[in-house]
Amino acid sequence: MRSPKLAALELKRFGRGKLPRAALVAILLLPLLYGALYLWSFWDPYGRLEKLPVALVNEDKGATADGKKITAGADLARNLRESKVFEWHEVSDAQAREGVENGTYYLSLTMPRDLSERIASSSGDTPETGALQVRTNDANNYIVGQISRTVFAEVRTAASTKSSRSFLDKIFIKFSDLHDATEKAAKGADELKSGAAKAKKGSKDLSDGLTDAKKGSGELAGGLKKLDSGAADLETGARQVAGGTQVLADKVNGVAADVRPYLKDNGKKIGDSARLVSDFSQGMRNSLDLVVKTGPTLRSGAHVAADEIAAIHKEECEDKPLPDTELCPKMQRAKVASADVAKIADDIGVLAADSTGDLKKLDAQLKDLQTKADALAKRAPDLDSDLAYAVSKINELNTGAHKVAAGADTLHTGLSTARSGSTELDSGVGRLKKGAGELDSGLYKLADGSTELATGLNDGVDKIPDYDKDARDQRTEVMADPVKLASKSLHKAPNYGTGFAPYFIPLSLWVGAMVAYMLIQPLNRRALAAGASAWRIALAGWLPVAAIGVLQVAALMSVLRWAPGLGLEMARPAGTVAFLLLVTCCFAAIIQWLNARFGAAGRILVLALLMLQLTSAGGTYPVQTSPGFFNAIHPFLPMTYVVEALRRLITGGGLEPVWTGCAVLAAFTAGALALTAVSARRRQVWTMDRLHPELSL
Repeated sequence: MRSPKLAALELKRFGRGKLPRAALVAILLLPLLYGALYLWSFWDPYGRLEKLPVALVNEDKGATADGKKITAGADLARNLRESKVFEWHEVSDAQAREGVENGTYYLSLTMPRDLSERIASSSGDTPETGALQVRTNDANNYIVGQISRTVFAEVRTAASTKSSRSFLDKIFIKFSDLHDATEKAAKGADELKSGAAKAKKGSKDLSDGLTDAKKGSGELAGGLKKLDSGAADLETGARQVAGGTQVLADKVNGVAADVRPYLKDNGKKIGDSARLVSDFSQGMRNSLDLVVKTGPTLRSGAHVAADEIAAIHKEECEDKPLPDTELCPKMQRAKVASADVAKIADDIGVLAADSTGDLKKLDAQLKDLQTKADALAKRAPDLDSDLAYAVSKINELNTGAHKVAAGADTLHTGLSTARSGSTELDSGVGRLKKGAGELDSGLYKLADGSTELATGLNDGVDKIPDYDKDARDQRTEVMADPVKLASKSLHKAPNYGTGFAPYFIPLSLWVGAMVAYMLIQPLNRRALAAGASAWRIALAGWLPVAAIGVLQVAALMSVLRWAPGLGLEMARPAGTVAFLLLVTCCFAAIIQWLNARFGAAGRILVLALLMLQLTSAGGTYPVQTSPGFFNAIHPFLPMTYVVEALRRLITGGGLEPVWTGCAVLAAFTAGALALTAVSARRRQVWTMDRLHPELSL
């Protein structure tokens, strides 16, 4: 009897009675439990995330930056509700904690009280990072925690980008402000350039004026020195005259009764002495006249110099927005010294001009003394007759001489002070002259520097960007999110179920073949008893399960393609079905051999081999992420090639893995059938193990 007839006879057994027929139907539909039903349960979980209840806690109190109200928490909460990523429930923090703990909510997202404040700090001196707080509970569901990390990473990126836009917009506004400020600075530099040129001319005039002032102060100091020397001589002479007149008066008054003989004998001496007093008085009056004549001139010159120095100081150090820190201290000292000299010149001027002052009184006294001395000299020959008159005049002369001595002392003291002041004035004017030279040199550098500054600022205005609102918005958009993920997925799977179909379809077909060989004998007993060919026996045990596998493939793919809620889209439908027919034939051959060779233990080996294939085929995570053992067995198991080929057939791509998979599956099929034939040959010989098996299932 040929193998197809033997296979048909094996299948006819299931037509006898309701239970065998139900068992055959169960075998046909079993892959649906592992394939269609399991894929249906998580076909598109990311498309139904809006049904997951999660807690949303908004504790943000808002903030104000640059006069604008920031409500980052409220804005983010509104965007999340509108996105419908999850089923958001706005609750308090305590309710969120309790809900995540007891499973009411899968997770919670909390926006802290200072979220807006931290975001607003980006424009301040101490920027801080805003923090969103996510709370998960893997005891509720581990996968939800993994999903939330992906979702909230996108939420954080979106929130960070929005904050960056606000921060960068402020930066671009500052660029415009900087442009305007630099433009104003350039105008100021132009004005500084013009002012520096004028100041340069003024400093030159000042230097020339101080040269003249130095010459005048030198002459003043020399003149006052001579006056002081003359005043010293005047003071000495006046004291001597006062002493002489005092002696004369004492003698005249003491010996008035006896003076006539003396006067008569000394008339000529008295006349000579009187003329000497007259000449001395005239000399002193000439000296005082010099003070009167030069005093006002010196006073006026000193005031003019002081006023000019004060005006330059005000212009260069008080009125300018950026005074010269090196020059201004020198100018201040010069201003103070010139003011002091002006005061001294005032004193001399007052002394010379005051009609009631000591100098005028002294002049009047000298004039009076001169007149009296002339009169005495004139009348000296007649003193004997004019004794009475002479006595009175001598007393007057004595009194006048003492007054002249006191006035000469006061004059000497004043001229000494004036001399000292004129020396300081000359020294101060010398320092001013030197400072004016330095000022002139510094202003020359300032003029050059201000020209460079004005040129540089005017050039800089054109280099500093001045953005309008549209330009700011465009640049802010680019800098806030400078790198966009231009994601392009080659042969993208539309949903979760499609991506895992290459993994669960072969799993269901393996389980279908495994259960089929629990009801169908791997080796036909009639053929074994009849001594049929080993190959015929192997094919007779393989064909029924292969036929059932074809029906399983048809039922599974029909449900995956057309059942509501599934709708598996395949890039190559015909190729997928044809390849799965080869897969089910290969699986049937491998499972047949394990059952034929190892008997009851073979069923355990079939299950163990399934576990090894599921863990090393790379159907979920890449096999490279698994321990080394699974990487080692990965190339030697058929499901590895089945998964890789189905991915290309369902989602698209090159067919190299498909052709490789066909070759590998064909080799496994032929090898498994050959090993089954060897086992059939051995089973035709009865042994004690066959009569009394150690294990029976």
